[in-house]
Amino acid sequence: MNLREALKLYVIPDSRIGAPRSIEEQAELALDGGATMIQLRDKKMSGRELYETACRLSALCRSRGAAFVVNDRFDIALAAGAHGVHLGQEDLPVSVVRRIVPAGFLVGATAHSTEEGRLAEEQGADYVGIGAAFPTGTKTVASVIGVGGVRAIREALSLPSVAIGGISEENAAEVLSAGVDGIAVVSSVVGRPDIAGAARRLAEKVFSGKP
Repeated sequence: MNLREALKLYVIPDSRIGAPRSIEEQAELALDGGATMIQLRDKKMSGRELYETACRLSALCRSRGAAFVVNDRFDIALAAGAHGVHLGQEDLPVSVVRRIVPAGFLVGATAHSTEEGRLAEEQGADYVGIGAAFPTGTKTVASVIGVGGVRAIREALSLPSVAIGGISEENAAEVLSAGVDGIAVVSSVVGRPDIAGAARRLAEKVFSGKP
């Protein structure tokens, strides 16, 4: 898997924002539109529900040639055959997870600052999610660092990177100009009536490199 290509359009289904569609349906429609990576993130599911959902998403993504990661729960990711895990600042340190997971298992990390990005790189992260690029409704406490902040963190690292936070069709080109490999989105894809169409329009922006 080419990680930089996999990070192009990173979609995170959401049981609230994407309702009434299921997580799986949101993911499938996003993949129809050109999503290259799917992340399973749901704080309300039980471990069993998360595992069963992860198994279905893992099979779906592999059948479409897309990458699949689980937020936080590397145990669920491993059990479900996911490509990797994404760790936030409140999750286990990258260095701890890196020691446990097998070679080739992706470990992504969130970075809100250059210091956090450098630490993730030193500890063995495969990629970083940098943000929040813009104000976002999915995480009310997310610190907005702006496109300039995204660029500063990206330039300090050699890792592949994806911008996160409040990214939409209207501002995707602006954040891509910061030099990140791709964009991670929630509302601007799964919160739209036509998920596949929304993903397709964003994919066109990401892959064309044009506004």
